[in-house]
This record gives sequence, structure tokens and C-alpha cells, in this order.
Amino acid sequence: MLNLVSLRTRWPSLLGAFVAVALGVAVTTAMGLGLAAASDPPARPPARFASAPVVVTGQDTLTVPVRRGPATAPASARLAHPHPVDNELVRELRRLGRVRTDGAPRSAAGLGAVGVDAPAAAVRRLVGDRATVLTGDDRRRADPATARDAEALVAVDSLLGTAAGVAAFVSVFVTASTFAFVVALRRREFGLLRMAGATAGQVRRTVLAEAVVVGLAASALGCALGGRGAPALVRALVDGGVAPPWFALRGEAAWPYEVAFCTGVLVAVAGAWTAARRAGRTGPAEALREASVDTGVMPLSRRIAGSVLLAAGIALSVRTLHTDPAALLKRKTYVTQPMLLVTAVAALAPALVRPVVRLLPPGLLPGAAGLLARENASASVRRTAAVAAPVLVTVALAGSLLGSAATVAGAKATEARERTRAQFVVTGEDLGHHPTAVEAAAKAAGATVSASAPTAVYVREEGTALVRSEARAVSDVTAFAALTRPPVVAGDLRDLDDRSVVVNEEWERHEVGSWVSLWLGDGRPARLRIVAVLARGTGDNGAYVTTTNAPGATVDRLDVRAAPGADGARVAAAVRDAAGSGTVRSASDWLAATRPRTGPQTRLGLLVVLGLALAHAAIALAATTLMATSARGTELRSLRLAGATRAQVLRALAGETAAGVGVGALLGTAVAATNLGLLAAALGRLSAPAAVHVPWGLLAGCAAVCLLVALTGTALACARRPDRARPAG
Repeated sequence: MLNLVSLRTRWPSLLGAFVAVALGVAVTTAMGLGLAAASDPPARPPARFASAPVVVTGQDTLTVPVRRGPATAPASARLAHPHPVDNELVRELRRLGRVRTDGAPRSAAGLGAVGVDAPAAAVRRLVGDRATVLTGDDRRRADPATARDAEALVAVDSLLGTAAGVAAFVSVFVTASTFAFVVALRRREFGLLRMAGATAGQVRRTVLAEAVVVGLAASALGCALGGRGAPALVRALVDGGVAPPWFALRGEAAWPYEVAFCTGVLVAVAGAWTAARRAGRTGPAEALREASVDTGVMPLSRRIAGSVLLAAGIALSVRTLHTDPAALLKRKTYVTQPMLLVTAVAALAPALVRPVVRLLPPGLLPGAAGLLARENASASVRRTAAVAAPVLVTVALAGSLLGSAATVAGAKATEARERTRAQFVVTGEDLGHHPTAVEAAAKAAGATVSASAPTAVYVREEGTALVRSEARAVSDVTAFAALTRPPVVAGDLRDLDDRSVVVNEEWERHEVGSWVSLWLGDGRPARLRIVAVLARGTGDNGAYVTTTNAPGATVDRLDVRAAPGADGARVAAAVRDAAGSGTVRSASDWLAATRPRTGPQTRLGLLVVLGLALAHAAIALAATTLMATSARGTELRSLRLAGATRAQVLRALAGETAAGVGVGALLGTAVAATNLGLLAAALGRLSAPAAVHVPWGLLAGCAAVCLLVALTGTALACARRPDRARPAG
């Protein structure tokens, strides 16, 4: 009964936690429905050879045995240069029935895939292990879009999983902050309950019971909202290019609702747990307190917990920096890494409020109202920390996510620029059919030309994994060494020949002079000697082999540089005349067109995560400022009795709110700076360019939105209870 009465009376103070949990559950439900659709995509009929009962494709997969514990198991990887269905096999298949070749890629050796009008059993007996036989829905493997769709679904899984995790984290963070402030405002109430005979356990159970009710109601509402919003989410993923055009919800799976509902209740209880323990420690003497100065806001347990979290976050990052710096460049790392530091700084926020307030520019809060606001912000530590917490998480995530993505993209672009010495670059998918003509024309005009083709090599590392490494195949090693300057840390590029390979530091074996067993792009085994080692960099420094070790690779790029004394314009004209449909650009134009940048899918994912954080921050700020201002009637009346005008009181309240937002912005910026500093250190260890990109405009925008919401909440609270800002009598 006491809990029901308390909920009816205190529901405005719990509204912020209710909305935060509901929003988090709605997001989790929508993301879960999207994950369910991605994990069980609809069966779609094949597009190529749709009327043929059997499709025969060349071998396109490399399979090698690897260790799996005490036993061995096969590991597979898609070949860079799949085998064709050879011409002899095509002739044999024609004896079984009609062979369809429409749309099949052709080469001198055979066809990429063919459809066969014949019984599947007969086709399998004839083909044996010379090719792959596909029937039924498996015929879609011959469609060019199948591999792209599979990659897109992996991107969907990554985006939705990350967004759901961030939503859960921010919900717990905001709920914990809201409940902590609610308990701080109810100290006198809990003191009266203790004076009336309530035990510490009863007070604690009262707060937890309120959290359970909030969690149940908010979770039910969130599930309903998430189910309604899931179709809009799917449309946004398709329109944004993250999901394939055919991606859609398939009915409504039950598990996303179950997971989201239980998560919402757990979020509410977890967020209220610490606040409930603090409420249980409230003594009867709190009922007699009149001073609003906060004391005992940092008990030893909280100091220890915050310090441990901070030390763990920094230690984990430093350990990763020294053992696997490349991991700090991955999106999953720089999305989740800030969470631990945000939690640690939020736990220590009450101890940081006073010194950080002193760091705010004096001109930000001028005059008597500013002095009062600064002193109130320093004295009312819990209130200031409650306002700062949502700003902290928003600014920290904005700076860490967008700053990390921009920094990694910038480092990749700088690497690409530093790797070439060419003046002109010729690109095109059909260059492989006539590179000799372009090379001859460029050389006749007085230029050095290096032709290269995309390929891949495969290596079995530690006997437990088959790893694919992207590579480039070159035909003229001397020209290649003259026009390319990859970050060589050992060896010499000019030593590359048909019996050797250039690798990077990421390989298990990367000592110059050592021999490595690998598989080439068409799956053939080879044993090559390492003649040069490249820095790991941002991950774009691949391997290099000669064209002899890249059978099936087609030239798609020519790097051209005029020799000293040669006419650059004449060289460019000669190359353009011979290139046919190939694209000829200056090196700077080619780099501008192809430089690595944050892709639209990555940008959409980061903006979704940031939008979730900003929405939760707005909810928490509005609820906190409404509660805080509404509970200060006595203090505001005292100011009016002391001679302060209503405008001065409002300026003081606005200044105090601005101080809380400023504290959160400074702490959030410090967390983001720490993450970006670690990222810069990781780039340095990888011998990659380490220019840090800080999204100052975005940080200022997030802080401005938070400030606007907080000031609006303060103004609404004053307007709702204007009598509390007037002198009595």
C-alpha cells in the first residue's frame, strides 16, 4: 500500500526513468526484430539460370584442414580467382542435356557457370570434384548478388547489435542517474520513515519496488512502440544502403519481445540498485535537515568502485595498445570502449564537480547571479552531477565515435597518398585486355609504367585458422619499385620475383629471408620466400606477388610517371589515346576519388548510436531539471525575500543549469580526448599517420542541444509553480 501511495505521489519524479526505460526497450525490440529478420532471411529464387534444374559452377572455395582442439576440421575461404567450368567439361555436359550459358562470364579456359537441363544425379556423377553442382535454392550461389547480400547482412547484424547494446547501456546509465537524484531529493522523506520505525531494508525495498513497477510498465510500452517502429527501421536500413533491397521483416518473432521486456525490467532494477542501497542508509536525523549543501556524496565504496572502473578502463586500453594496437582501430572497439570510462567518470563525478566548476570561464556566469549560480553548483553536488551525467555520456560518445571514425579514415587516406609516386593513374575493369598498348604508348612518350592487378593469398596461421590477405600482383618489379613507396620496415621491394612475396607485420611469419607456405588466389599451394616486410598500418598494407603467382588476375590499374626531362602533357595525351574506355586521372584526382573515407553505412550506424544517446540525454535532462527546480521552493522564496527580482532568480537558475551542462561537457570531452589519444598512440605503434580529428562542431552541437533542453526544463518548472519563486505574504 505504501508503495502504491508513493508511486501516485511521486510519479513525476519517476517519469524520466520511465521514459528512458521505455525508449531503451523500444529500440531493443526494433533491433531484435531486425536481427531476427537478418538471421533468417527469406528463401529467394535464383536469378541466373532460374529455369535450369541444375547449375554447375567452377570451384570457388579453398578448403584446408586446421586444428580444432585435439582433432582437425576443414576451414574454407572464397577464392579471389574462382576456377571456370572448363571447356572440356562443358562439352561433356552437353551430352546429358541442354547447357545454358546466358550471362556466364567467359575466359579462354571456360565459363564461370552453366545451367544444365539434366537429372542432378547424372550431373554429379559426371562432374565429380572438377566443379560444384548446385540444385534447388543453392542455385542462388551462382548469382553475383549472393556474396554482396551476405556481406550486407553481416553489416546489418553488426549495426543492430551495436545499437541495441548502446541503448541498453545508456538506459541503465540514465535510469541510475535519475533514481540517484530522486533518492537525494527524498532524503527527508526517508528520514521521516526511519523516524516512524521503518527499517533500512523496508526503505530499500520501497525504492526497488518502485523500480520494478516502472520497469514493468515501461517495458510493456516499449515493446509495443518497438513493434510499431521496426518496419520504419527496416525501411531506413534499406534506403541507407545498409541492407539489401529485399530485406524485410518476416512476421513477428517472439524472442525479441521477450528479451527486450526482460532487459527493460533488469535495466530499471539495476539502475535503482545503488540508489536503493543509499536510501536504506538514510538515518532519522535526515528528517531534521534544512541545509541544501550536500555532504557525504562520495562514500568510500563509491570512490573505490569509480577508481577501480577508471583503472580497469585505462589498463584494458593500454594492454590492448601494447598487445594488439590494430584492435583499437576497429569500430566495435571504439564504440564500446568509451562506456567503461564514462561509467567510471560518472561514478567519480560528485568528487569532480567542484574542481571542474572552477575551470568554467568566469565570463560564462558574470555578475551576482553568476556568483550565486557557481556557488550553488559547487554546493549542490548531487544536483549538478545529475545534470552533468547525461551530457557526459552524449559528448563522450559523440567525440569518441565520430572522432575515431574520422581519425581512422584520415589515416587511411594519408597512407594511400604516401604509397604512390605516380603522376597519372589509369583505371578500368577492362584494362586487363589491353595493358600492353597503354604501356607501350606511355613508354614511347618517355614514362615509367607499372601495371598491377588485385589478387589474394591465403596462409594457415598457427595451424588453427585460414587467413586471407588482400594482395596486388605486379608484372614489372623495377617499375613497381620506382612508382610505389609502401612503408617498408625490412628488406627491399626490388628483390621481389616469381619465387618470393612481400608481406606485412600482421603475418604470423614476417622475417626477411624466411619461407612461407601459402595458397595463391586460385587455390594452388606455393612456397615463397619473404623479401620485404611492410608496416601493419591501418590494415590497407597488403601483400605483393608477381603476376606469375596470380593466375586469373586482371590488370585494373596502371601507375604512370614521366621520366626526368620528358613532357608530362605528351605522356598524358599518349596514355589517354591508348587507354580506350579506361579512366585517366592525375594522381591527386585519383586519390581524391578513391581515398578511404567513412562509408555511408558506417556513418548511418554511428548517427543511430549518437541519436540514441542524445534522446536519452534529453529525457534525463528534462526530468532532472524539472524535479530539481520544483523541489527548491523554500530556497527560491528566500532569494526573493532577500531582494532578488524574478529575473535575477531566473538568471541564477539558468546559470546553475548551464554550469551543470558545462561540467558534463568538460568531462565528456576529457573522456573523448582519452579515447582519441589512445587511438593516436595505436596508429603510432602501427607506423600509420596519427593526425587526430576532433569533431568540435558536433561536440558543440550536442552540448548546445543539452543546454537548450536543460534550460527549457528549468523554465517550465518555474512557470508551472510560479508561486514558489515569490516572496511569502
